[in-house]
Amino acid sequence: MKFFSGFALKNESQLFNFWLDNSEFSIAGFSYGAIKAFEYALNCKSRVDRLILISPAYFCNKSTRYKELQLKAYDSNTHIYIENFLQNISNKTDMSKYLNKHSKEELKELLYYNWQKSDFKSLQERGVTIEVILAEKDKIIDSKKALEFFEPLATTYFIKSANHILEDISWQI
Repeated sequence: MKFFSGFALKNESQLFNFWLDNSEFSIAGFSYGAIKAFEYALNCKSRVDRLILISPAYFCNKSTRYKELQLKAYDSNTHIYIENFLQNISNKTDMSKYLNKHSKEELKELLYYNWQKSDFKSLQERGVTIEVILAEKDKIIDSKKALEFFEPLATTYFIKSANHILEDISWQI
């Protein structure tokens, strides 16, 4: 399996073992990594059987102003931006152990990425099974808007009471 990490992260694939498989013909990505996995699958010349998009970075419903403010906040104090980002991913798991280098260009890419319905159809015509996993209590993306987009295009799972990394947070009030 080829796995693509989320923005500012590395080696977090272990958090998603339940959803992943060891097939050499599977590709998966988490958040920003879902974009990278999707693009890799689109451009891959070798066999791909399964594409797993975990909490894909979906900001198509956000205004340009929102995106500009995110980039401005990153520029203003990158350390605080990343701290808040990690806290919003999960306030249950220490995400700092997965922290990796990051750049404004990567943040801009994920904020402005435009998911294309025709690309899903293209992959499916090649025999690729596409799975999207979203979380109801995601603080990074608007999971309900993402669900509206992805559900007609792929097998989509919507995990109730889970956060961006698919942890059950029902115990929290």
